[in-house]
Amino acid sequence: MERNVEKMLNRVSMVFIIIGTLMMVIMILQTPKTCISPEAPSKPHTHFPRSTCDSSPRKHLPLPKKNARLWSSNAWKSRLPSFSSYFLRLRDLGLLPNHTKALCLSAGAGHAPMAMAQIGVSDVTAVELVDSLPLVRRADPHNLPFFDGAFDFAFTAHLGDALFPWRVVEEMERTVRRGGFCAVAVDECGGGDVREIAKLFLSSKIVDVANVTLEGLKRTSILFKVQDFKT
Repeated sequence: MERNVEKMLNRVSMVFIIIGTLMMVIMILQTPKTCISPEAPSKPHTHFPRSTCDSSPRKHLPLPKKNARLWSSNAWKSRLPSFSSYFLRLRDLGLLPNHTKALCLSAGAGHAPMAMAQIGVSDVTAVELVDSLPLVRRADPHNLPFFDGAFDFAFTAHLGDALFPWRVVEEMERTVRRGGFCAVAVDECGGGDVREIAKLFLSSKIVDVANVTLEGLKRTSILFKVQDFKT
């Protein structure tokens, strides 16, 4: 009796395995109807879409149109004025004349370099791990591809996000000429935190500290002047 039951269960299991295998084969070979228009031409790769949208045609915008769409967005327009105000304040301190050779590190999509250009700074270089042309080129802020003293001014609003902040500071001080300036905008902080940040700048001294607003966030701006010797 037990043997008969076991044989029957084995047969039922085999039937279910065969049915499941057939269904799997049908699903693989049949193109999902929700993905492809009936008028779409037959293509070999459409039998194996990686997602429900892979087989749908996608338009790739040329870079100028892509940038125009980005720069005209409300999100972009809402963030840009805060950078312009920030750099205008530095200009009021006697920095950032139009001929300044400026460097922006960890520049993201390019708000900072665009703001500098809008206030008249004509020579702005911006870098990020992922480029965003034409405003931002790809380079590692920990290992900048520039000569010593190539810039008059360097700025970053993302020192706290760096993998090795001390290394980013080293590169800022190396690439800014003696007598030039480095500016960092960090999360709003007090005197103790400012002094800790200042310890990273071995070749510079603090010349200005101010609370500012960037991208709608309260930040603390710390301005350093690069010296001729390490302090």
